[in-house]
Amino acid sequence: MKLMIIESPGKRVKLEEIMAVIRPGEEWRIVPSIGHIRDLPATGNNENEITTGIRNDLTPVYQLTERGEEVAVRLKKAVSQATEIYLATDPDREGESIAWHIKEAIGIRNPIRVSFNEVTKERVAEALSKPGRIDMKMVAAQEARRVADRLFGYLVSTELRRQTGENLSAGRVQSVAVYLVVLREREIRAFKSTTHYGAELSFAAAKQDEYWVAEWMTLEGFTTKENPFFMDKPYAELVAAVGMAIVISCENKARLRNPPAPFISSSLQQAASNKLQWDPDKTMKIAQGLFDQGHISYHRTDNPNVSEESMPAIRAAALAIGMEAVEKRRTWKAKDGAQEGHPGVTPTHWEVETAGETAEQQELYKLIRTRALASQLMPAKYDSRTVILKAADPVGGKQVLFGATGEMLVEPGWLRLLQGDAASDEDEKEQLNPIPQLEPGQTLNVLSGKLLEKKTIAPKRYTKASLVGALEKEGIGRPSTYAAILNNISSRNYVAEVARFLTPTPVGELVIERLEGKFSFLQITYTRDLESDLDLISTGQTQFKPVMNSIYEVLKSELEGQKAIPTFKKEVPVYPCPECQKPLRRISKAANGAFWGCTGHPTCEVTVPDVNGVPGQRKVVALSDYPCKQCGKPLIHRVKKVRKGAKGGYNFWGCSGFKDGCTYSYPNLAGDKPDLVNGKPSSK
Repeated sequence: MKLMIIESPGKRVKLEEIMAVIRPGEEWRIVPSIGHIRDLPATGNNENEITTGIRNDLTPVYQLTERGEEVAVRLKKAVSQATEIYLATDPDREGESIAWHIKEAIGIRNPIRVSFNEVTKERVAEALSKPGRIDMKMVAAQEARRVADRLFGYLVSTELRRQTGENLSAGRVQSVAVYLVVLREREIRAFKSTTHYGAELSFAAAKQDEYWVAEWMTLEGFTTKENPFFMDKPYAELVAAVGMAIVISCENKARLRNPPAPFISSSLQQAASNKLQWDPDKTMKIAQGLFDQGHISYHRTDNPNVSEESMPAIRAAALAIGMEAVEKRRTWKAKDGAQEGHPGVTPTHWEVETAGETAEQQELYKLIRTRALASQLMPAKYDSRTVILKAADPVGGKQVLFGATGEMLVEPGWLRLLQGDAASDEDEKEQLNPIPQLEPGQTLNVLSGKLLEKKTIAPKRYTKASLVGALEKEGIGRPSTYAAILNNISSRNYVAEVARFLTPTPVGELVIERLEGKFSFLQITYTRDLESDLDLISTGQTQFKPVMNSIYEVLKSELEGQKAIPTFKKEVPVYPCPECQKPLRRISKAANGAFWGCTGHPTCEVTVPDVNGVPGQRKVVALSDYPCKQCGKPLIHRVKKVRKGAKGGYNFWGCSGFKDGCTYSYPNLAGDKPDLVNGKPSSK
């Protein structure tokens, strides 16, 4: 029996179908690891460790996770029955690391490493035909990331807690994401709106009842790029009153508009956030399902291109809907450090229009397929016309220029299939301005003029979609981490989402206040450079130890510099006893829950209820007007109700002099009165 160990249980059924076709007659068993089975310990460290799970020489210490222990038992049994063992975890650093951890934890000798970007017959067969070994350079890169995250997360978080007395945490990437949100919020708070002015002239178009407009070009002699705001309202009103204009130039040209690239992880999350209102985490989980079922290529990618071999299928799919694909594959430049061995997020079977087991999977598949197919369709074509005019007479002694651009869509090309899939917050706007053909020197009568009063607006807060875009643009994190980053900073209450916009919480701002200017890992360039170092480790251009040593030496020095800040000492409030004024103390372990008792016990027996960790109001016992027949002191009506049939309830009248030795009690009569005739002392 041959054994294939995969990550996601969702792939198993599809892979079993594939193996039956490509390897008929062979006995294969497919077992999922369900992700990592080992990790750094969460708690405890000894004198030989810098922090939990990191030895003094910066090497990590791993242990099976609670779930991993169960998985390991199952895997060991399967391995013992196998003649060949294939580790088919995902094709990225994390997948390579998971394969290595399985090998080490189970004790597998010489496992075969295979990986595929698509769960299809073609890709699985190709992977099996090129068996390999675990890439230890990629494992080292993942290990470096994990160790760095632990160093920053545990050491800096401990320092934050020492300084603030709050349960705060820092993270190599999470803190930078919060920092971006805080910086944007500071920009918004510091923003002051500027009112400035322009002017717009309207002219008759070729068709009756139509007009076109030209706007005053204030940059030509009135403002500069450094200071683009024209503030002189009376002068702008004079410009808006211009009655005639002369054509300086009229230029016609064709404009081609190409489609956007296929999705990468970040743009997929942005599109699903903007169009479907999904969180990035939800998008990646649904995409995982589509990948496991064999419907899409690997969804954790930063390469925005389709493969050359997919072009025939793309052309056939385009032809089926009456559209034309480009003759030569259209490509986009991947950002520096991208894993270009992985294609963009595309369908695996281009002819399939609908795929997925759920409505949400089908929605996401449609978004992915439409975008990927459109990326290779013919460009949209526009007839564009640009006109420059000048006022017939100078305004206030100065020449005033006006500009106008208009265009008409003549061939929609890819726009027939895809328009505005909301990958970004803003889509390109067409300039529908019906400018007629004009000749230089031609004089035009102005139909009307309008003063334009404009106000600068504050920068927009990030949405989850645009924050993912900012992280990707700055080189912070990797395709597999964006969703986790946003989940982390939201769940820790460092940012809040209001009407889809992110704002920093007071807790988030406190974290940044304590880190800013004190820890270099908060700098965007530091985070970007570290990601580059991890890429270099994964390609063998540098090694784990020098990168880790450099990180730790800087961090150790910065932590040392924080020792001058005093430890936060939380004031513990003292609650006095309402009877004797001695301090109350909280007793948490009691039969009926926590309560507060007087420290003067047993002399003072006062108790008060616990209300959310602080003393509540002391229960006042109501004395009745009925006297005890034994000693004459007032009786107290004591009632405890329970569910019907349950034990522990009571309803009787007891003497308030019980502390002085009177133990008489009386049954309760109808109408809540004591039965004074049948009173008797309670037995001790």
